[in-house]
Amino acid sequence: MKNALPALLSVNAGYVDTASFLALHGLFTAHVTGNFVTLGAALVMGSTGVLAKLLALPVFCAVIFALRWSSGRLSGRLQPQLRGVLALQALLLVFGGVLVFRLGINHDGDSPAEVVAGMVLVAAMALQNAASRIHLPSAPPTTMMTGTTTQVMIDLADLAGVSQAGADRSAVLGRLAKVGANVAAFAAGCGVAALLFHFFGVGCFAVPPLLTLAAVAAQRAEAAQ
Repeated sequence: MKNALPALLSVNAGYVDTASFLALHGLFTAHVTGNFVTLGAALVMGSTGVLAKLLALPVFCAVIFALRWSSGRLSGRLQPQLRGVLALQALLLVFGGVLVFRLGINHDGDSPAEVVAGMVLVAAMALQNAASRIHLPSAPPTTMMTGTTTQVMIDLADLAGVSQAGADRSAVLGRLAKVGANVAAFAAGCGVAALLFHFFGVGCFAVPPLLTLAAVAAQRAEAAQ
């Protein structure tokens, strides 16, 4: 159970990012900087969803700032705070999922309803990003996989003896296990989301709140050990 929480959060991030991309006209809710690319494509191709892509990064940043600012003023132990953030994330995922379900698949990407739905999901993933950095500083990132994939390749090169850095083998193996698990979990979340969207459409948004609640249970179990 030691690494269950980061792995569950990584699955959740990959799942939500893929599901929202498919259902909300190419909106990234976890990798929000990716919306710069899809925004440019939308402007050139005349597709919808421009407003949501413009708002994603400011909303993401505002939620992280608010969480960090408020967490410094909350009393109590660290782990219950993490549990509360994850519970709030689960509520936002439920709300966002309901909004997307009501929208259906064939809808206007620039409609106020879609923008609100997208920003709710962006806020949920911003909470996860902030919580993982604030409360799980020793764990690998659960959403940003480019840097973690780079680290995996560096560690594999060190193990193969390519690097001259002289890195400690046991430390490299330990880091590789944790980082690799998160990358694999994120990829699994992406694949499952795409598969369920194919078969169930926007009904796939029922899964992320359950994954977040599973993360809450995993955190509780880890804290009790």
